[in-house]
Amino acid sequence: MNNILVTENVVKNFGDFRALNNVSIAVPEGSIFGLLGPNGAGKTTLIRIINQITMPDEGLVTLDGERLKADHIKDIGYLPEERGLYKSMKVGEQALYLAQLKGLSKTQAKERLKYWFDKFEIGDWWNKKIQELSKGMAQKIQFIVTVLHQPKLLIFDEPFSGFDPINANLIKDEILKLRDDGATVIFSTHRMESVEELCDHIALIHKSNKILDGKLLDIKRAYKLSTYQVGLITDNKAEVIQNLKENFELSDATFRTINEELKFNIKIDDKLSANQLISHLTSKGELTHFAEVIPSVNDIFIQTVQNH
Repeated sequence: MNNILVTENVVKNFGDFRALNNVSIAVPEGSIFGLLGPNGAGKTTLIRIINQITMPDEGLVTLDGERLKADHIKDIGYLPEERGLYKSMKVGEQALYLAQLKGLSKTQAKERLKYWFDKFEIGDWWNKKIQELSKGMAQKIQFIVTVLHQPKLLIFDEPFSGFDPINANLIKDEILKLRDDGATVIFSTHRMESVEELCDHIALIHKSNKILDGKLLDIKRAYKLSTYQVGLITDNKAEVIQNLKENFELSDATFRTINEELKFNIKIDDKLSANQLISHLTSKGELTHFAEVIPSVNDIFIQTVQNH
């Protein structure tokens, strides 16, 4: 798989403060790439460099194999966390203006705007001013303006901010469709559940340094602890627990079921398979629940940041 965007050892200083310290990432073409990190980690600085809003002090950024240059702006769509629409301008007038800045002719812009306004059922917003719209309504306009010129790389910074669940789901589906139609997406958010749903790859930046990156599934495999949730019905709860504690590491579990069973997490070593564990447990009672504990992105985020 080709990498559409690569940053190599990017450094950015603001006076004595180093915002990015030799940060290298590679964004695979056709992926949704999660750019994660705590507040102040350096994510926004990296995004601004990719958008040529600011320049790196050191390092190299390439887009589609070419060193980043001014005319690459037509290949990038950027939805910033702090939205940038002119509140007193009419929606249609503003959308046309911004589309033409991205290289579309007026005719092209009108055709594509009609498609999106019809799709989102917002045709009657054309002559409204931005200040007349709710935050969520304005977000839809900003999203349309971001994707209108059909860029090969889309950067969404907190794209679901301000949306109710229905419209957040609408935008999520559109992001997936854009990916399926060939766009590559960089997705920056603090909503880890959205990362779980959308991202193929992630990179985690903390205190100006990249501390984790790779395929999301590979990272989850690396962080799993061979631990399983167990629900077990038995007449000898105390005896079973004592026996298991002599052979395994047990901890409390809080999953929900409809039975009044023993609930616990059990960790096994590499010598024992899941099938062997199941066989052992069924010799102790009726197994009603058995599931491997897979670390969530939220768990991985917290653990990795705390360890650095």
